[in-house]
Amino acid sequence: MRTDVTFTSAGITLAGHLYTPDTAADSPLAAVVVAHPGAGVKEQTAGAYAQRLADAGFVALTYDAAYQGESGGTPRGTEDPAQRVEDIKNAVSYLTNRPEIDSDRIGALGICASGGYVIPAAVTDHRIRAVATVSAVDLGLYFRVGPDGTQDPAALQALLDAAAAARTTEAAGEPLPTMSVRPTEEEARAGGRYSYEAWEYYSTDRGRHPRQADEFTFSSVDKIVNFDAFHLIGLLAPRPLLMVAGNEAATAWMSEEAVKKANEPKRLHWIEGASHVDLYDRYVPQVTTELLPFFTQNLAAQTAHATV
Repeated sequence: MRTDVTFTSAGITLAGHLYTPDTAADSPLAAVVVAHPGAGVKEQTAGAYAQRLADAGFVALTYDAAYQGESGGTPRGTEDPAQRVEDIKNAVSYLTNRPEIDSDRIGALGICASGGYVIPAAVTDHRIRAVATVSAVDLGLYFRVGPDGTQDPAALQALLDAAAAARTTEAAGEPLPTMSVRPTEEEARAGGRYSYEAWEYYSTDRGRHPRQADEFTFSSVDKIVNFDAFHLIGLLAPRPLLMVAGNEAATAWMSEEAVKKANEPKRLHWIEGASHVDLYDRYVPQVTTELLPFFTQNLAAQTAHATV
């Protein structure tokens, strides 16, 4: 069952969906916060995973990030990593006050950019007992070096020039400039598999949603570039970490590097033949096969030892 809910994050009202099992439970349940990709919304891949979790007996909470979707906050289209981390922590706070939830059994699942956001959120919030990621991306690293690490350094400098100019424009009281985060079909085809599949998911009936963010404010850029998702990942232990990625994803190296920095218990699971965006929809059953036992074991009542 899916219920519309709201909660606040740094004074901003966030719109969420709470997924619960169809059959009433006799005792409080374990719960998982499911955070959506950058520029996505709760109704897309986050909702697909939340539904699977609820079908397996968990409570799952998805929500639109601040400044995006149905959530509040201005300027619209802002992507602020610090706020996104706060959103996850405040989603946990919301769950701890739900009577049907065991506040000692809360996990977090981050998809794409949120796979980067859940790590610092969990490192500094010990209420998050287990962390999983799907197609994880450090968005700061993505902006600095590109999805596959081969971006021309001049591209970053041009973005930072535009971000600086946007701050001057904002200070003058003029409309805040925005940057498109969606290529045209022609640009996507020329950009290779990663670019095309992202275009296909967000720009066709495959995954497009009318409330998704198609533009970021340019003032988001320097906030993103400063972000480092995995530099404190070693502090997550002894809480368990599971990272799931497609072995053909352009971003797969980010999960590899993150797992290297993490301490045990940790595991990186490859979905063979899958790209980055494939895990948003086409491989949800295969990914869920890994997620369900991970959260079941690590969010079980009276868990003695973390496992991955």
